[in-house]
Amino acid sequence: MMKMEANVKKMEEQLKLWDAKLEVLMAKIKVAGTQAKIEHRKQIDVIKAKRAQAQAKFEEFKAAGNEKWNSFKAGLEVVWNDLDAAFNEFKPGNKE
Repeated sequence: MMKMEANVKKMEEQLKLWDAKLEVLMAKIKVAGTQAKIEHRKQIDVIKAKRAQAQAKFEEFKAAGNEKWNSFKAGLEVVWNDLDAAFNEFKPGNKE
C-alpha cells in the first residue's frame, strides 16, 4: 500500500506544479500583443484540456486502488506525458 500512497502523493504534487505553471503562462499572455494572445490562448486551451484528462485518469487510478496499478499505469503515463509535452511546447514569446 505504501507504493500506492507514494504514487498518489507524487502525482498530486505534479498536478499542483502544473497548475502553478499554467497560472504563470496565463499571466505571460496577458502582456502579449493581440495576435500573440490569440495564438497563446489556443495553446492554453489545449493545455487545460490535457490537464483535465490527466486529472480524470488520476482519479480513475486512485479509485482503482493498488491492486489495479499496472492496468492503469500505461494509460496514466500516456496522458501525463502528453500534458508535460504540451507545457514544453508552449512558447510565450513566439507569434505562430
